[in-house]
Amino acid sequence: MNRLTDATSPYLLQHADNPVDWFAWGDEAFAEARRRNVPLLISVGYSACHWCHVMAHESFEDPGTAALMNEHFVNVKVDREERPDVDAVYMTATQAMTGQGGWPMTVFATPEGHPFYTGTYFPRQQFQRLLAGVSNAWNGDREAVLEQSSKIVEALNEQSALPSGPLPTPSTLTRAVRSLAESFDSARGGFGGAPKFPPSMALEFLLRYGAAPAGEDARATANAATSMADRTLEAMARGGIYDQLGGGFARYSVDADWVVPHFEKMLYDNALLLRVYTHWWRSTGSALGRRVALETADWLLAEMRTPEGGFASALDADSEGVEGKFYAWTPHELREVLGEEDGAWAIDLFEVTGTFEHGASVLQLLSDPTDPERFARVRSALLAARARRVRPGRDDKVVAAWNGLAIAALAETGALFGRPDLVQAAREAATLLDDLHLDGDRLLRTSRDGRAGTNAGVLEDYADLAEGLLTLSGVTGEVRWFRRAESLLETVLERFSDGSGGFYDTADDAERLFQRPQDPTDNATPSGRFAAAGALLSYAALTGSSRHRTAAEAALGTVTTLADRHARFAGWGLAVAQAAVAGPIEVAVVGPGDDPATAALHRVALMSPLPGLVLALGEPDSGEIPLLAGRGLVGGAPAAYVCRDFTCRMPVTTPMALRAELAGGA
Repeated sequence: MNRLTDATSPYLLQHADNPVDWFAWGDEAFAEARRRNVPLLISVGYSACHWCHVMAHESFEDPGTAALMNEHFVNVKVDREERPDVDAVYMTATQAMTGQGGWPMTVFATPEGHPFYTGTYFPRQQFQRLLAGVSNAWNGDREAVLEQSSKIVEALNEQSALPSGPLPTPSTLTRAVRSLAESFDSARGGFGGAPKFPPSMALEFLLRYGAAPAGEDARATANAATSMADRTLEAMARGGIYDQLGGGFARYSVDADWVVPHFEKMLYDNALLLRVYTHWWRSTGSALGRRVALETADWLLAEMRTPEGGFASALDADSEGVEGKFYAWTPHELREVLGEEDGAWAIDLFEVTGTFEHGASVLQLLSDPTDPERFARVRSALLAARARRVRPGRDDKVVAAWNGLAIAALAETGALFGRPDLVQAAREAATLLDDLHLDGDRLLRTSRDGRAGTNAGVLEDYADLAEGLLTLSGVTGEVRWFRRAESLLETVLERFSDGSGGFYDTADDAERLFQRPQDPTDNATPSGRFAAAGALLSYAALTGSSRHRTAAEAALGTVTTLADRHARFAGWGLAVAQAAVAGPIEVAVVGPGDDPATAALHRVALMSPLPGLVLALGEPDSGEIPLLAGRGLVGGAPAAYVCRDFTCRMPVTTPMALRAELAGGA
């Protein structure tokens, strides 16, 4: 009996009609394995995963393979996006045992959940042989299997945590820039070779480093940081990894030139990249940065927004069972849609030279079109034609952490580009999470169709949502978001602390797995530890709380360890450390909300690229946010107070004077 029909996860629902007797992760599966005295077969994936679909079609939909699975195992299907804690502990085991990882992840475990054999994708015949071999080992040499699983768990639990050093210094950050430069691809942008993932968090650090006030001895390194960010951001925006018709970025590029992507589109990538491209424009005035930021924001609203006001998790890589079919074009298809003349022009403009498969190409835009009106007409026609194709599937569950990233990005982008609809979208997503995902002081990780899931939030959920809400509060002046972030961060400090300055990824009362996950490094999203450090630092700057500042600095200690050799895996930590080293600068803007002079000062503060600048907006002498307390009008006019560690300079009342204060780095 397949037990996935009532799941809230679109990934689990994709498997609800399999002939495999799937269980969802939970006590029922473990009890059944103990009752039958058979191993668990744990299959972990996510809805937009191409190779997960391949293995499903080859094996899980095959009656013969399913019969072997059902006879010899209790089969458990896990959505890694719903249960990142389960995914983390078994991925650690898989990487330790095989030297690599990925999805689908295939784990054979004892009825207690202790792994003894792991892998990723297996073709059908190999998988069938593996099923038989594992079953024979379990039935014929049980003692050896149990001993192996015990040794694996013991070894994993004995792994030492990443050593934590002192708070990063300016020289630590300079060394990190030089470390990134060693793996920088100056010809193509990005770091390392194929496959290439958008290094959004490292780019945020490089932009912050380049914008930080620096003496002459550090100016060359700052210029190098800015140059690496510029080159990478332009290369990605012009390559096939960016959807040149509809906006939004694919998960990664399979080649070193950003030409052919793995076509799935993830909310977290696009939220992080939206914020980086907006910050790029803010720092440099790049027209390309502005275009890509606004197109990506529009794509988020058009393609990823749910009816309840949240943002869906992902778009699939496949349509009609073929990866990239929705996005790729042949020369014939372009001529058929556009006619001979415009078709030939588009073939040349978009580099349609057979870059993908079967003569098709992923569209690139290596230079801006010389005829913008013609380009707009061609793009509109191609979008209309593409809309008639079978669309990729959408995973429409709402994940708290990733929506937190989207809230921050949309709030800033909307404020900086004068797009109140984007700010409103951020506000509505925040409202959904506040209304549906919060149970007292505890956060639920997911919801779908207005129905909250049952899985507890992990550290990244609390931290990324707190970051998003603090940003939204600074943009709108709405205190409710500050208060909710305050509550989330209190739970972080009370429930996730490891007692040594770091954080676990799960709360102290979360489900006990064979290992309590604690990954200090960034992956596709900021690590929970570094995300928490960033939100704690911002909150401390808004409140003067030494408790939160101390916790943020302690969490950043691993950045010092990672900066020299592994800076690519600490991009968000480095970005937060840059803010900590810079202060961060605190700006209080006070004045009536409907006064244009208040709005003018607010915009100048928002436009500052100073690393980690925090902003409070409110009525005069408001005490709801401590940074605003005692800050009044000056001569009856709205005013801005520029502060560091709650020590403020004389208030200013004009945009020009505020620019001068901020240009001096406070």
